[in-house]
Amino acid sequence: MSRIGKRPVAIPSGVEAKIDNGILSVKGPKGTLTMGLSDLVSYKLEDGQIAVDPVNDTKPARSHWGMQRTMVSNLVEGVTEGFSKTLQISGVGYRAQAQGKKLKLQLGYSHDVDLDVPEGLKVETPDQTTVIISGIDKQSVGQFAAEIRRWRKPEPYKGKGIKYQGEYIFRKEGKKK
Repeated sequence: MSRIGKRPVAIPSGVEAKIDNGILSVKGPKGTLTMGLSDLVSYKLEDGQIAVDPVNDTKPARSHWGMQRTMVSNLVEGVTEGFSKTLQISGVGYRAQAQGKKLKLQLGYSHDVDLDVPEGLKVETPDQTTVIISGIDKQSVGQFAAEIRRWRKPEPYKGKGIKYQGEYIFRKEGKKK
């Protein structure tokens, strides 16, 4: 039994959800998101809630149950509040700058790294060492944050690199003399 899957997803006021031809679409103040529905799980729209239940008692159906419920919850949360990730850049000469639909990173390479911001995302740089990525789709926000972090992962000796805000970097001691 999935503890997460048992709870129905509440639809707040101002959000409209509908199920058509195996596609769930959720429309809210921030935009519209759609998701393809799994055949192993049934979805019911009733009383301002979306209930998710497994079709039968097989292992694949039960394993999809909790995940599908969480994905539906992410759609509802995305169109109401949105998602954001904050990246911290540390290192001498490391900096970031948002220029319209491009993000320019200087990470100690012989060249600057220019990244195109995906459609539907907004990137802000309140200062040179902070990057805030926000949007309505949780998956695309996390994916773009991971792509930025991939350019210079934090290293354990000096802690230089790009890390998520609140991420703990395990520090190692250097060589002993």
